[in-house]
Amino acid sequence: MTDTTDTDVLIVGSGIMGAAAARLLRESDPRVRIVMVDGGSPIGGTAGLHLHDVEEPDLWQLYNQRVSSGIQGLYTGAAVTDVVADDLRSIAPGMFHSQTFGEDAAAMPASALAWNTGGMGVHWTAATPWPAGHETFADGDDEAWNADLATARRVLAVSPSPIGPTAAGSVVIERLRGLLAGTAPVGREPQPMPMAVVPTETGLRPRTSPATIFAPIAGADDPAFTLLTGTLAIRILVDGTRATGARLRTVADGAEFEIRAQTVLICADTLRTPQLLFASGIRPEALGRYLNEHAFVTSRVLMDLDRFGLDVAELPIAREGEFCTDSIWIPQNGDAQPFHGQVMNNTYVDEDGAPLAYSVGLSLYTPVESRAENRLVFSDTETDIAGLPKIGYEFAYSEKDLALIDRALDQTEELALAFGDFDPETERMLLPPGSSLHLTGTVRSGTVDDGTSVCDTDGRVWGFDNLYLAGNGVIPTAVVANSTLTGTITAVRAARAVSRALAAVSH
Repeated sequence: MTDTTDTDVLIVGSGIMGAAAARLLRESDPRVRIVMVDGGSPIGGTAGLHLHDVEEPDLWQLYNQRVSSGIQGLYTGAAVTDVVADDLRSIAPGMFHSQTFGEDAAAMPASALAWNTGGMGVHWTAATPWPAGHETFADGDDEAWNADLATARRVLAVSPSPIGPTAAGSVVIERLRGLLAGTAPVGREPQPMPMAVVPTETGLRPRTSPATIFAPIAGADDPAFTLLTGTLAIRILVDGTRATGARLRTVADGAEFEIRAQTVLICADTLRTPQLLFASGIRPEALGRYLNEHAFVTSRVLMDLDRFGLDVAELPIAREGEFCTDSIWIPQNGDAQPFHGQVMNNTYVDEDGAPLAYSVGLSLYTPVESRAENRLVFSDTETDIAGLPKIGYEFAYSEKDLALIDRALDQTEELALAFGDFDPETERMLLPPGSSLHLTGTVRSGTVDDGTSVCDTDGRVWGFDNLYLAGNGVIPTAVVANSTLTGTITAVRAARAVSRALAAVSH
């Protein structure tokens, strides 16, 4: 497409949610015109490609060094910094703490955002555990929920066990099942972690990314699609109950222009989607409220090999470029087992590559109550370095949250001691808020417009005919597991609703 002044659908954001929506729109109608805009620029030579799979050796090495930490806030394509930048053009594509953009993030100090084409979709671990129980928002229609979940899995190319289990990993799974016996229904026991990863017999296992979800982002031919990078949406244009398009700013030179669209779909992330709505004068009561993120307890223990009859010489070795030998999941199961466990194991080797020890990396995500007082506050007078309303974080744990965190700390110690000697003072940590990067709830969906939600269950903003939202911010529940698969369900719903609306107009 050469004319970007008018389109059928304008998608703000080129991350996984925007890519998923674009793909589903294209599957519905090959002719629908789509323009996608993102303020960031590509990292490397292929827009939207996961850093695990880039061809540039320096980028590949940097990502894979950081991802080995097992802590989301550290595996980034550029150094995460708290230094407040003074010019948006001075920020190279990558991941940055909110403070870098001039936001007031003291209450959630580890919160970060992706400033690059593809958003978090080029950085993420690709873990895709499925939600259950209180994490779901089926609204009484389990059949439709399961169908949407299946579509999200298909779009993300989820594999049930792409990394392990090795022989050592199988021992860990069986031990965890014994320790947690009686807490899980069939299918929700400790098991390999489902991931958006392509399993291969040898070599790297490619990750799903915006470039693989919707290939035109990476340059594949699609005459009805245009990606505008380095182009920041600064205001949604509104006429009564309709969004008519958006005002955009080119980051490189500050030039502004407008694009008209039949439908606008915002997939900008949990921070910037509500920020853009606020900047556009769209300010429902729930905007920015119900900010949620599970608490994050992380630990690591060396497995006592003799206890489990394992031979050090036969320990698995991670493939080059892979951050673990085994990726294991402990599903949450309500009150009996309220924590989501992410267990990433690896073998330490000597300088010659010979195995030395097997490390069990055990993290528990703890549910946090969805409360209106946990929120993002947007300034009417101050702006961040993008020229958008400055964001202030108000976030604290409730008494119930703190009690569950204490329980998670105790359970982490109990589980770790089952595998080897463990010192909770040095080998266990409650990470600061924001560390998981799994923020949700700030533009949450709801079944009725009662002031506790921003959009309906299809992602349509209350009071508007053609303005839609998708992404983790739309999730209305206190998700304990990694949030991307659940967030993709909101993109599935929004894309279906947009397709139906466009079809109704065309007929």
